Amino acid sequence: MNQKVRKLVQKLGEAIHASVSESEDIAGVVQDIRKQGFDVLLMLEATIGLNEIPEQQPQIAAGSSNAEAGEADGTFTAQDLNFLKSLRIAIEGEADEQGADPD
Repeated sequence: MNQKVRKLVQKLGEAIHASVSESEDIAGVVQDIRKQGFDVLLMLEATIGLNEIPEQQPQIAAGSSNAEAGEADGTFTAQDLNFLKSLRIAIEGEADEQGADPD
């Protein structure tokens, strides 16, 4: 991964951290928990996955998205599978077709 992409991923991580830190909803719930006599330690894990886009991609008919195209035939894209994997969700048959873990 080149240096520019690394910096962008770092900026994304910082933006996620800032969003959580500055969330009034989260602060309110944390304060409510503290009022009940508990200290709060909030640890979140964010998995950021990048897939390089192949230079030549098949053109999809105008007005249709990748999600719609995947839904039409019931298959998952590589991005779908990576997202599900990050949630620790396995799809029968799909894991075998994808081969070794790219991580």
